[in-house]
Amino acid sequence: MRVLITGASGFIGSALSVALTARGDEVVPLGRGADHAGPTWDIVAGTIDHGALDGIDAVVHLAGAPILPPWTARKKQRILDSRVKGTDLIARAVADGGTPTLVTASGMDYYGDRGDEVLTESEPPGEGFMSHVAAAWEQAASPAVEAGLRVAHLRTSLVLSASGGSLPKMMLPFRFFVGGPIGGGRQWWSWIRLDDEVGAILHILDSPIRGPVNLASPNPVRNAEFMAALGDAMGRPSWFPTPAFLLRTVLGADAADALLLESKRVVPSVLESTGFSFDHPEIRAAMQHAVTDH
Repeated sequence: MRVLITGASGFIGSALSVALTARGDEVVPLGRGADHAGPTWDIVAGTIDHGALDGIDAVVHLAGAPILPPWTARKKQRILDSRVKGTDLIARAVADGGTPTLVTASGMDYYGDRGDEVLTESEPPGEGFMSHVAAAWEQAASPAVEAGLRVAHLRTSLVLSASGGSLPKMMLPFRFFVGGPIGGGRQWWSWIRLDDEVGAILHILDSPIRGPVNLASPNPVRNAEFMAALGDAMGRPSWFPTPAFLLRTVLGADAADALLLESKRVVPSVLESTGFSFDHPEIRAAMQHAVTDH
């Protein structure tokens, strides 16, 4: 299989590229700028190199601007545009070229703050900026859907690995013995180990799955349990809570709520119903493996 990947050098993209290559597939990174050796694209100009999709069996679209706060009005627009405009450009190219499969990133932020509600892929979008972004992100793939191609949306949860993503930032307070629950600690956090994230994407590429897919462990946990597992894995206590008001002051209310304080109890209904098996379904074992990633 020849797989074109946007964001191939990123946290998830690089791990996916290694896994695809290891099993004998050919990875074609879609890059930006004249110094990129392979095919390139330009979201602002709305262009992709002619012939970039020739002979491509599937496209995995992972590129998007970082969502780290603070969220200024300009930063919010960049977060939205990078996802919507980038996905629209890829979807139109896939539709024009007839590439049979498009697997495109989304996020569990689609669901918004939903308390104790168990969230399968059939649930409607929630409220708030990141929910709006995720819904618009998925809608931007419509040209490929309308062309009759198979499109899957990766509603990814918190990906656990010390090699990238959010976990290294969460580990830092524990190194100084000041780690602990965030806010009240009762909000549900959905998570997935990096190797299961990659395995799930391979599973989707190899199957007829289409539509939204929750990439999350079957066992979401409350934030307090998540942080306790992280502390145990690092040999540190988890006793120093971070108040919600402090997070909202430092990060801004929108970002603090969406990224840390909202409750999202996401479960992988589609993955489980199609036979995917998780290597790390439980938080404590998964965290032990995650903190040793390099």
